[in-house]
Amino acid sequence: MKKSLIISSFAFLSFLGVNAQQKEISKNPKIVLITLDGFRWQELFTGADEKLIREKKYVEDTTDLKEKFWRKTPEERRTALMPFFWNEVTKMGQLHGNRNFGSEVNLTNTMWFSYPGYNEILTGAADDKRINSNDKFNNPNTTVLEKINNTAAYKGKVAAFGSWDVFPFIVNEERSGIPVNAGFEEAKGSDLSPRETFLNELQSKVPSPWDSVRFDAFTSNYALEYMKKNHPELIYISYGETDDFAHDGNYQAYLKSAHAADGLIKELWNFTQKDTFYKNNTIFIVSTDHGRGTEPLDQWRSHGSKINGADQVYLVVFGNGIQVLGEVKSKEQLYSNQIAPTVLQLLDSKANDPDMKGKPLSILKK
Repeated sequence: MKKSLIISSFAFLSFLGVNAQQKEISKNPKIVLITLDGFRWQELFTGADEKLIREKKYVEDTTDLKEKFWRKTPEERRTALMPFFWNEVTKMGQLHGNRNFGSEVNLTNTMWFSYPGYNEILTGAADDKRINSNDKFNNPNTTVLEKINNTAAYKGKVAAFGSWDVFPFIVNEERSGIPVNAGFEEAKGSDLSPRETFLNELQSKVPSPWDSVRFDAFTSNYALEYMKKNHPELIYISYGETDDFAHDGNYQAYLKSAHAADGLIKELWNFTQKDTFYKNNTIFIVSTDHGRGTEPLDQWRSHGSKINGADQVYLVVFGNGIQVLGEVKSKEQLYSNQIAPTVLQLLDSKANDPDMKGKPLSILKK
């Protein structure tokens, strides 16, 4: 009888311990924040553009591109382009920004290009007076990455990776002390993994079409290797190809890059669901720094304050503990300045930062 009572008591205490641990985990998730530079909401939610995919001015091989990404309906086209998002993410998160249903996400800055967009995403506030160019200058504002890194609980557990070489300045690596691997930087340290060594060797041998942006596969794989080795609790990853291919007027490469990014994000997600540090306790947040034009047609290549629609973006959230809404088809208005306060609240539910003008999003299961 005593033995049975002891076993029952032990089981009950274990049950309480597991529940307490689960509650603790749900309060402190690991966060992977991702941006796809200049990738339009139109392609994310409706797939390949009917006018652009058949325009030889922007597509070298229209037959090949149509075979890969053209389908009869917008739902089929977007699934062909972004299969991870539309086959898997919809089942474990929320996709905001399909303006065809009244779900709108906008920038609050009035610049509508990269540095101001990233500043807004990362700080929770627009700063049109000081952040009004893409020049390489240290951000005077403090990003959520830096604020989290300045806490005792997360010191040294934050990192950033970007394809664009301006990110060390946007994150203000010098002041924040956050490791930023961006542009054509290599992995550093005396304990490089075999894959990091290979990436370092390969990156110098694969010429990029651009002087300031490397291929996203390097950015993503450098980030993945860092996650395997250092297990940051907050990591920011910015892909850059889509914007540069768009500026080049190469719609074929723009679509292929978006498709590849979908696969890279899936690879990161799959890793977090196998690694014991991240498994069942990781949230992904995906957005973009700005939109692009639509009419006249050639304005898809451009953005900025004079381009109609360049302030239109999107927000995708998925992962453990997220309330599953799938594609949001109800009228709503969200803003990019809500991303940073959401990250802050997810990591510290009691945090309230007056510098952040956006309101945290209520995205967790109730």
